[in-house]
Amino acid sequence: MPITGRRRNKVKGVQFTIMVVGASGTGRTTFVNTLCESDVLSHKEIDSPETAHVEEGIKIKPANVELEEDGIRIALTVVDTPGFGDSIDNEFAFQEIMHYIERQYDDILAEQSRIKRNPRFKDNRVHALLYFIPPSGHALREMDIELMRRLSPCVNVIPVIGKADSVTPKELKAFKKRIMEDIDHYDIPIYNFPYDVEEDDEDTIQENMELRSLLPFAVVGSEEEVEIDGEPVRARIYPWGVVEVDNPHHSDFVRLRGAILGSHLGDLKTLTEDVLYETYRTEKLSRAVNADHRDSQLLPEDLASQSVRLKEEQLRREEEKHAFQLREIELRMQREINEKRQQLMAKEAALRNLETRMTAQDSQTSY
Repeated sequence: MPITGRRRNKVKGVQFTIMVVGASGTGRTTFVNTLCESDVLSHKEIDSPETAHVEEGIKIKPANVELEEDGIRIALTVVDTPGFGDSIDNEFAFQEIMHYIERQYDDILAEQSRIKRNPRFKDNRVHALLYFIPPSGHALREMDIELMRRLSPCVNVIPVIGKADSVTPKELKAFKKRIMEDIDHYDIPIYNFPYDVEEDDEDTIQENMELRSLLPFAVVGSEEEVEIDGEPVRARIYPWGVVEVDNPHHSDFVRLRGAILGSHLGDLKTLTEDVLYETYRTEKLSRAVNADHRDSQLLPEDLASQSVRLKEEQLRREEEKHAFQLREIELRMQREINEKRQQLMAKEAALRNLETRMTAQDSQTSY
């Protein structure tokens, strides 16, 4: 479906929602704070080394911030996902993210079905999901492929390499190429800055081709400014040089920010509302109609049996969820026991060494 008018869609005051997903240490928090030029998200704090290994599980945390881009006020909602990728089994994290996105669709579907709608209803549909890939320099992991494949049909997924200054320019170029090859191989429908040669103007086509060639965006973030040639610049300083956040030769940050908060904000909203949401709405209503049709043909005893099966299925899902949580707790406790055992063994070895030294000293004294 061609989307027209994607470049100059200027609206006075818009609401926009992005979700950021990525494992701890991929630069997700720093990127958001750099994007918004304020401390929107707080960095993860570890109280002590003893609790550093504790897995808290995924949390969905929306945060609101007001921005102004090219004279247009943007009410931006950033949905953070701390805890993603930190567990051995991330199936629960996948489900939580998917359920959050679908809940926003369900909320607006319910609102649109009302006879009298709420004028203060807030549309929280996620317009873009930035997925942060660790700068390993190798290829996509199974977790990366699975998440993007599951979520791309219901949200605009944009792959991002966080902390891109961790690899050399040559390694980064090869890494980008391998990621896009994986995305093509597994047929993952990411948001690839679509254009229509017949509908869009030459400037739009050229801009989208350039943005598509940058995928996945390699970004560097910094919440601090340094002085370069007498001017304050957002950058990171290393022994070998300086990486400037807003320098397109150092990072794709400026192009990504300009796309999601400027030139392609309208396109991302249109695709979400007119394509992704409508597809979800149609499928959900079709399932409901089919279920009602089947129910109308059932005898009372069959309806009762179906009700029992539904309750059993609900109980089974809850049991699976509890089993998953118990497994996580067991693994955590096992790790803690192993650590305590290792600490105890180390102390015992130290005591044995001390006893050996003291025995040797007593022997020397008796002579």
